[in-house]
Formats: sequence, structure tokens, C-alpha cells
Amino acid sequence: MNHWIVAPIVLPAILAPFIIMVLRYHLDLQRIFSVAGVIGLLGIALTITAQASGGDIQVYELGNWPAPFGIVMVLDRLSAMMVLLTALLALPIVLYAIASGWDERGKHFHALFHFQLMGVCGAFLTGDAFNLFVFFEVLLIASYGLMTHGGGAVRLKAGVQYVAYNLLGSTLFLFALGTLYGVTGTLNMADMAMRVAELPADDTALLRVGAVLLLLVFCIKAAVLPLHFWLPASYANAPLPVAALFAIMTKVGAYSILRMYTLGFGPEVEATQGLIGAWLQPAALVTLAIGTIGILGTQHIARMVAFCAIASMGTLLIAISLFTETATAAALYYIYHSTLATALLFLVADFVMERQGGSIEPKTPMPQSGLISALFFVGAIALAGMPPLSGFIGKLLVLDASRDAPDANAIWAVVLIGSFVTIVGLARAGSLIFWKSHDAQHNPTPEAEEKILAQPAPEPNAGLAFTSVFGLVLGLVMLTLFAGPALNYAGKTAEQLFTPEHYISAVLGGEE
Repeated sequence: MNHWIVAPIVLPAILAPFIIMVLRYHLDLQRIFSVAGVIGLLGIALTITAQASGGDIQVYELGNWPAPFGIVMVLDRLSAMMVLLTALLALPIVLYAIASGWDERGKHFHALFHFQLMGVCGAFLTGDAFNLFVFFEVLLIASYGLMTHGGGAVRLKAGVQYVAYNLLGSTLFLFALGTLYGVTGTLNMADMAMRVAELPADDTALLRVGAVLLLLVFCIKAAVLPLHFWLPASYANAPLPVAALFAIMTKVGAYSILRMYTLGFGPEVEATQGLIGAWLQPAALVTLAIGTIGILGTQHIARMVAFCAIASMGTLLIAISLFTETATAAALYYIYHSTLATALLFLVADFVMERQGGSIEPKTPMPQSGLISALFFVGAIALAGMPPLSGFIGKLLVLDASRDAPDANAIWAVVLIGSFVTIVGLARAGSLIFWKSHDAQHNPTPEAEEKILAQPAPEPNAGLAFTSVFGLVLGLVMLTLFAGPALNYAGKTAEQLFTPEHYISAVLGGEE
């Protein structure tokens, strides 16, 4: 067996308890091991992505127990690209957390960070629905600690709401798994897909209930309206480097929808035909609309970026809900773009909040205002989908993929109007925070002069902080410059997803 497959889970699973038990009183050593662990994870992710790029689906059987009786990890193009995205996101975030001092404002930041990476990578690699639930819980438990890192009554309140809502999602997840197991007798994804295909169409009532419950769980994770209530307050009140890492968590929900509903409950499966797309597409359109309205209406920069995350999930799920190869390829490209762009804006928002607070209103100019405003501008045009960055390519691909859809006019109208409203909302915020602040500098009031004198000095490692943020900008630029190869890989990944018999054969060894 190829042991590289399980390495993205094993590495953070070993490193996190090592940091807690051995390095808990040595912050410098924690930082060294944490960065080294993320770099190691990136190397592993590049290795397994190269292995998966040939199209072979590889299976790792824990304890040499074959599927469906044992636990299996499955490496294909989709799981490899998602693990690579996780590693690419984690490196600049951990560097920023070190440079800004966020990791020393509470306990066990680096251990929780790696437990989070373990849960996310495990969710992408598992081939078993119950272990998908297990890894969901691992990443959620770690995220509970990261949410409240640094303390404070507001952060604790948001963390409690986050915990309560996600516990509800976990309960629904167990109900869904119990229902599906009662109908199919298995929770291995490949085995379940084979058994679902064999069920007669007139004996699928419980199966459809289980499929809908599962979709609700994944929609909670993906912050789809009306199940999005937890996200704005949770992300806005979390430490913003943590919120930047959480940009990948909503993509876990999107990944799970892609995996389960192309493999076992897709539109071509008679038992669940017409069930998922009919629900998901209207919800995705409303999610995009509400997200863009939130961007325009909010008065706090962190909440504005949280609504940007909701709007980007709406665009992504519109593409996924079409359930075609072309639309899925567009969705995979957009996953990379939206994750990097959202994380970039969260870190820029942290720059702003550390220097002059989070309210969107004219204030005294902040240190390094020009550089921060340039980064905000790049993140804004990326999330709004303006040329020349990858957001424009991603939205163009989504619109092109929806041309032949029954609701093509509604999709085009919502996406285009949503993009315009996003541009207006982000431009309004940028002008108030950066432009009008400089206008106020020329005629300051006595109170404003006191604020200028009382401004905190930039963080001691500002160079590393800006370097890590520019790393995300570089990722967006590379995604734009190499859009051709990226789309080629996304297209082959979508083709692999829509030929589930190869996945089933690889996992079950060709035996029914």
C-alpha cells in the first residue's frame, strides 16, 4: 500500500499532542515545529497530488482490512487537490499568526491548529461515511478551541453559538447515517453507491429521507441559507487568522456534497433522481443574494468579509448544483480561488482592526496604510470577480457552464447583480477606511490628534506578516497565470467524479 495517502493525517496527529505534552511551555519551539509540520504537510500534499494526477485511484486499507469491512482512505484527483489547498492555505496563516503574535494570546494555538489540519485532511481522504463524521468532529473540536483563542466575552458568546449550531449538525449527521445504514447495510461510500443503484425505485422512501438529511448537514457546514446563521458572528468574532483558516471549512461541506452526490446519490441514480439539484440550486441563489446584501449593509470589516465568504459559497454551490462535468470543473477552479481570496481579506481585516478598529468609518490614518490599502484592493477585486484576477475567470466559467441550465436566466441575473453589489460594498468600505481617513488627516480635530499620538506601533514582525499575506496574493496570481493547467486538472477531476464506477472498483477491488 501507498503510505503517502495516510501521511497528511498521521503527521498533524503526531505533531499536535507532541506540542502539547513536550513543548507546552516553549513557545519558540512550538513555532519552529508548527511551521516545520506545515511545510512537511505541503511536501506530502505535492507528492500525493503528483501521484493522483495520472488518474489512478489508490486505496489505503487500515490494518489490511478490505472494504467494506475495514476503514479505507482513498486518494483520487479530488481528494489530492483539496489536501493541497489545505496545505497551501495553512502555511501563510501559521506564519501570520506567529508574526502578529496571535499564537501567544492564548494557550495551545499550534496544537489546535494541527488538530484542525488533521480533521480537514481526514475528511478529504476518507472513503467511509462514518469516518467522514469522525473527522468532522475532530476539526470541529479543534475549531471550538481556536474560536475562543484569546478570550473575551464576545468571542466566548460567538463560540458557544458556533458549538450549539454545529452540535445540531452533528446530531443530524448521525440520524442521516443511521437511516442510510438501515437501508443499505453499509457506510462505505463505494459500497453504499453500489447498493443504492440496486434499490428499486418504489422502495426508496427512507433512502430519500437519509439523502436529504445528509444534504442538510453538508449545507450547514457550507453555510447555505437558511442554515448560515452561525457563520457571520462566528467568523467575525474569532481571531481573524483563525477565520482565515476557517475559509477551508465551508469547502469541506462543498467537497462532501460533490463526493456523496456524484458517487451514490447523483442525478443519474433512479432512486434519488431530481432530489438534490431541485433543492440545492434555489438555496445557493438565495445564499449568494443574501451574502452580497450583507456585504453592502454591514458596518464592521470582519463581518463584511464573513458575508463575502457566504456569497462566494453561493456562487460555488450554484456550479455544484448543476451536476455536470463542465460546471463541476468550474466549481473546482472556483474553490481554490474563493478560499485564497477569502483568507487574504480576513488577514487584511486583521491588519486594519489591529491598527484602528473594525468599524467601517473614516478614522485617523493607520501605519502602513498604503500597503494595507493595496492588499485590500487586490482582495476586493478578487472576491468581486473583476479582471484580471482568477475571480473573473472563475465566475466566467460558472456562467458559461450554466448557459444550458433550465434556470440559466436566474443564475446569470443573480451572479451578475451580486457581483455588482459586491463591488459597490467593498468599494464603499475601502473608501471609508483608507481614502476618507486621509482626507480627515488634513483637518484633524483635537480628539483625532490624540488618537494619532496614541496609535499602537506595528507588530515587531511586520515584515513576516506582510510576506505571508503577499503569499496569498501570489497564490491568486499563479492561479490566474496558470489557469489553463488548473482548468485541465479540474476538468479531469470532474470527469473522474462522473465515472464513479472507477472509484467503486478501486475501493472494492473489482468485486461486488
